[in-house]
Amino acid sequence: MVFPISFGGGSTVAPPTPSARFTSAKPGVSMAAGAKDALSTLTDVSSTERMENKPFFTFPATLAKPVISTAAGAKDALSTVTDVSSTEIKPFFPFSAAQPTLESQWRDMEWTEEQKMSLMKTISSYRPICHEVTRARVLLLGPVGSGKSSFVSSVQSVFNGRVTNRAMVGSSLTSFTKKLQSFHIHCQKGEDPTGLVLCDIVGLGGGEMTGLTLYDILSVIKGHVPEGHKFSPDQPVRSETVGYVKKPSLKDKIHCVAFVVDASKILTYPKGLSTTFQQLREHISELGVHQVALLTHVDQICPETAKDVTKVYESRIIRDVMSKAGALLGMSTSYIVPVKNYSSELDLDASTDVLLLSAVDHILQYAELYFQDNTPQHTGPKKD
Repeated sequence: MVFPISFGGGSTVAPPTPSARFTSAKPGVSMAAGAKDALSTLTDVSSTERMENKPFFTFPATLAKPVISTAAGAKDALSTVTDVSSTEIKPFFPFSAAQPTLESQWRDMEWTEEQKMSLMKTISSYRPICHEVTRARVLLLGPVGSGKSSFVSSVQSVFNGRVTNRAMVGSSLTSFTKKLQSFHIHCQKGEDPTGLVLCDIVGLGGGEMTGLTLYDILSVIKGHVPEGHKFSPDQPVRSETVGYVKKPSLKDKIHCVAFVVDASKILTYPKGLSTTFQQLREHISELGVHQVALLTHVDQICPETAKDVTKVYESRIIRDVMSKAGALLGMSTSYIVPVKNYSSELDLDASTDVLLLSAVDHILQYAELYFQDNTPQHTGPKKD
């Protein structure tokens, strides 16, 4: 017997069986007109169609196909979006020679070695306010090739004092990550680990063999999915899944979600992806989990920033692309931070470190809000 799982607000969703996949019909967030039209048709889709055996995210082979199906195929509108991958990694639009930089930073940022050390100390000493949890678990969620795994490796590189590739990184066309992997961010040798765990899963899209269902993602956030679980479009997460955590504790759950999007692809992402993100955000919010976003590859869209990372908050281009990322995700730009991951470099750069550490600090602030919302009051100081 399959019991429905509640998402809050009175709505329930039954787990999918191997022959039935879950897609949601009623996102409740504002979005572009085209996305609204697609969603409006979904309200008339039968329950059989809503449980159709399709991945929640699928990226076909080309960008030329329509993003959202029309009336006859409206049932797939939220299940399928077109391919965001490209064989080229060049910037996607020509740079304007007229005033590419602003007179001052549009966000205050110190780029000193002292600031780097201060951020490292803050992150190293962070511990959740909640007594029963020792580390904040943050889920990185984004399209294939957006830089999730590279972010994990880059953050760990900062604490290692040298560039390392801890999380395996694939190409922009396929997702190297196939399973749920939790990376404990370690401090320098001889020191205790930080209070941060970055959780990486298969990227959104990449074809039928890597498609994620909405139910899979929510199961990860709720803490039901065991470490190392390999995702498969033919075997959705169920209570019968090996290692399935039936009664997850607070420490098993995800405490913050960080969406990861590629700045160099913001204008070429299919419109349907916005619907996907906003549907995800609605369900995640119903679970009481705060969300932020990382805008990666900013050096690929701004030549000044490519030369000097400290120009990132003086860049008119990056500011404008961040606004477009906010529209894509359906969130204010105050939740979004730019990031430059280490890729071909062999040595660390202090300014790149500051940008990465600032992103981690930003994430931890929102993870802490989750603990404040889920920690009993007046419990007294935490004892070691």
